Amino acid sequence: MNDIGSNWNKHSPLYQQLANDLRKRILGGQVSSGEAIPSERILQDRTGASRVTIRKAIDQLIEEGLLFRRQGAGTFISDRIEHKGEDLSGFTDEMRNLGVDPSSIWLVKVYAEATQEEAEALKLKTGAKVCRLGRVRLSNNTPMGIENAIVPANFLPDLSTISDSLYHALSQQNCAPVHGKQKVTASIASPTEAGLLSIREGDPVLRIERFTFLQDNTPLEFTRSVYRGDKYVFTSQLQNFGRAW
Repeated sequence: MNDIGSNWNKHSPLYQQLANDLRKRILGGQVSSGEAIPSERILQDRTGASRVTIRKAIDQLIEEGLLFRRQGAGTFISDRIEHKGEDLSGFTDEMRNLGVDPSSIWLVKVYAEATQEEAEALKLKTGAKVCRLGRVRLSNNTPMGIENAIVPANFLPDLSTISDSLYHALSQQNCAPVHGKQKVTASIASPTEAGLLSIREGDPVLRIERFTFLQDNTPLEFTRSVYRGDKYVFTSQLQNFGRAW
């Protein structure tokens, strides 16, 4: 961050420009999760900005969830989970692969009758027996998302087999998902979602709708999730297959 603040302009508040510069570096991967940013005094020396301006910029990024203060230690980059859009993996395996500790707070784990929408999504008859699974997903005890999954009951005959990982329970029944599709939409948190995710009402969230299938294309899972926009990042591999533009 030695070159931070090298191109200030007179058209917007200085604290906003500094916040934008820091945000760009964080989101661009120039600094890593858990890494400390330079102290306010060092930032003041490098930018020529006042201590008040520096603190205001940092406070803004703390409010956005990109930074956090650790008493007596400094200001650090918040953990952000990067999900590769082409990977068909569950939250538990994804977190463990990243070296963090996943856990869940169960909201609902019951058998129920499929609604018309659920039945259409899973190609069932309306009223067919399904498993309704709702929980808050946590990473290192920090709420990351809310997942609400619907699975045909015949794939999960015993709900007690489901602990943290739904996909592990499905694998034990020899019906792990083989392929799927999902849609990600930017949104804002409702009051209930904000409370469960420890964020503010109206904060940015990602709404994810996922469908998974068995090898023979039998629908296996219909899940709607809400993930914190400040903690979860989706990435995808792009490739040009020789098309002319």
